[in-house]
Amino acid sequence: MSSNTHARLAAESAVRSGPVPVELPTHWYHFLPDLPAPLPPVRDEGTPSAADIARQVRPRALLDQDRPAERWVPIPEPVADLLRRIGRPTPLHRARALEAELGTRARIYLKREDVLPTGSFKLNSAIAQAYYAAQEGRTTLVTETGAGQWGMSVALAASLAGLDSEIFMVRCSLDQKPYRRHYMELLGATVRASPSPDTPFGRELLARTPDHPGSLGTAISDAIGHALELGPKAAYLSGSGVPHVYLHQTVLGLEVQAQLAALDEPVGVPGRGDHLIACSGGGSNLCGLIGPFLGSLGNGSRDLRLLAAESSAAPRLTAGSYRYGRSDLAGLTPEVLGYSMGPDFVPPPVHTAGLRNHHSSAAVSLLRHEGLLDAVAVEEKRALEAGRLVLRTEGLLFAPETTHALAAAIDVAARADEAATDPVIVVLASGSGLLDLQSYDKVLSGGVR
Repeated sequence: MSSNTHARLAAESAVRSGPVPVELPTHWYHFLPDLPAPLPPVRDEGTPSAADIARQVRPRALLDQDRPAERWVPIPEPVADLLRRIGRPTPLHRARALEAELGTRARIYLKREDVLPTGSFKLNSAIAQAYYAAQEGRTTLVTETGAGQWGMSVALAASLAGLDSEIFMVRCSLDQKPYRRHYMELLGATVRASPSPDTPFGRELLARTPDHPGSLGTAISDAIGHALELGPKAAYLSGSGVPHVYLHQTVLGLEVQAQLAALDEPVGVPGRGDHLIACSGGGSNLCGLIGPFLGSLGNGSRDLRLLAAESSAAPRLTAGSYRYGRSDLAGLTPEVLGYSMGPDFVPPPVHTAGLRNHHSSAAVSLLRHEGLLDAVAVEEKRALEAGRLVLRTEGLLFAPETTHALAAAIDVAARADEAATDPVIVVLASGSGLLDLQSYDKVLSGGVR
């Protein structure tokens, strides 16, 4: 047996039993210069401007990280220490039983963010943002959350940093996922439903639409408005949609690169149809996975396909129009050019709450518009059926958002079999589904017991 073969078998054994033995990245990677074109300019004509609002509610270091001067941004050692403590690097799992069930020649790898303490990749940025807020003397973290995974991560990061936290959770998700609220409150967080009667925006919206199910647009509006009311000791944190969050999440792609290298498993082999796949709401897990790979794509050296899986309940990338719009509904954020369903679009109260956005981020939309990113909209029941299949084959239960990426990966594997190719497919398994069992039950069995 050759030394190369022995090394590959050893690495494959490691991937079955736990993380491929790689180190935590020492730096985040600033990939915006690798985009196929510059990000379009924002529109910011409000009074006060969104830029002025951002300077009030966001820590200065995070605003600086939206456009860092360097390509490699050092991870502060206190942040790196916490990332190691929570379990980074996370495992890259070869889904051999799923491959066998599908009868596919594709090699499917799952980047398992579900193993982190909050069951989600969101903790990667929450820890970093809480650190910078504390460094600046802020005492209260304020944010929105859709499915609750970001809210849980902010609540834990705040607790670890000795800060308070206040979280606005989309109303329909708060009803669907009560245990996420319990987790946040155990950590001392104040959790409110959005639209909220505790903010001017929420009161106005509820007066017009008392049964509004809420959306990320309403929750962002509530959170920023509340942070402004609290004053300079409050820091508003974003879970997605802005460059500094994408920067923090590049640990995902950097770890995957190192783990694939340890396996001697190159991606981007011409003609093979290799894929990187992630679900896409605000784009943080998607950009975190694909960002470190964009440089090699830009110079034409790789044949690697990037795929975003979105919800058919909010199909911005597949059915939206490319236009300027805001991520919130109160006019507190700038207008960015992106794929949008329009500000009046209210997503139905599906259980994939993390994908219920009306407007896509500028970076994700640019990649889509320039043809570097493919997108597919997946219906909720079909997604959760894919999640059930992975549970039955691999013993792993993933969040409803992740199951959209799993369904897309299964389709890619089927097309590869038809083309008689054997691609490498890497799926960002962004979150655990253990607190989403009620959603699985209602969608797959109608909730009849």
